[in-house]
Amino acid sequence: MKYPELIYFDSIAEKLAQFDCIIDVRSPAEFAEDHIPGAINCPVLSDEERIQVGTMYKQVGSFEAKRLGAGLVAMNIGRHLDTQFQQQGKSWRPLIYCWRGGNRSGSMAFIFSKIGWPVAQLQGGYKAYRQHVNLSISELANAAQWKVLCGTTGSGKSRLLNTLTSLGEQVLDLEQLAQHRGSVLGDIPTEKQPSQKMFESRIWNVLKNADHERTIYVEAESKKVGNLRVPEAIMSKIRESPCISISMPMSERVNLLMEDYAHFVQDPQQLNHQLNFLSHLHGNEKISFWKKQALDGNIANVVQSLLEEHYDPAYTKSIARNFSKFNQAQQINQAGLSNADFELSAKKIISYE
Repeated sequence: MKYPELIYFDSIAEKLAQFDCIIDVRSPAEFAEDHIPGAINCPVLSDEERIQVGTMYKQVGSFEAKRLGAGLVAMNIGRHLDTQFQQQGKSWRPLIYCWRGGNRSGSMAFIFSKIGWPVAQLQGGYKAYRQHVNLSISELANAAQWKVLCGTTGSGKSRLLNTLTSLGEQVLDLEQLAQHRGSVLGDIPTEKQPSQKMFESRIWNVLKNADHERTIYVEAESKKVGNLRVPEAIMSKIRESPCISISMPMSERVNLLMEDYAHFVQDPQQLNHQLNFLSHLHGNEKISFWKKQALDGNIANVVQSLLEEHYDPAYTKSIARNFSKFNQAQQINQAGLSNADFELSAKKIISYE
């Protein structure tokens, strides 16, 4: 076989593990926005160099820009060879891609092939990968067997998903993939949400690797998780799928939320800032009252009031309207917050198969 081998993503989407390494040679900013799951970033042009070459192309000419770019690309590939790939043997098989499978990936693939590595270059590059993701998410969603965990805010759905995972079950945890807890108070201070494209890549990667003969558990979500949109094909499928309704005593729900939102307990000003986004629903007087309670250290009271006056009514209106099989949902009474409590509930859910 002649190397570099030119391949299309559709032909290897289910066989990415056949490569020893997937190399994204785009700039760090391009890579950070989204990339093929499992890829490493070995840019042949840095963000600054890419701008520099692009500026020269527009202001001076294509020949001068290509000459500048070629020198920078050669230098950067040489650096990667001296560091990242210094220990790779003859049989090492990398897959290389850039934006559209053009000059950047072609340069590295050509040099690697001359060294003697059985290198593959992705035809169409990242753009072809994105097209595949966009098309296949719908197919994967339709092929899956879904069960949807429903329940009011604080009833432990996310923890149950984690427990189901630990017991070997298949889970699509949209909040985890979106790095957000899915409400106006759901920002996680230590984490930044991924781009929309990265969110979709993470979803695709989970579904691609799932066994569609087995159930995939997912939490009932709205169409957005923070700033990110759940793909319409997934929303449509889970809204028509069998439901499992989780309930928990109010006192335990408050305790769970106090644990999960400890940053609000430690810094009530953060909570008060987010409460401003509810003023159009509850009025300034109510919001001011909740803010004062928070500052006075009565955050547990604020949490219970939010559940009773905001989250629970919204859930009741939304769930039966949007999830067609909720009326036939199997019931799980989650007694407490211990690992044993969640494991007991998870085993009951599994037994419903």
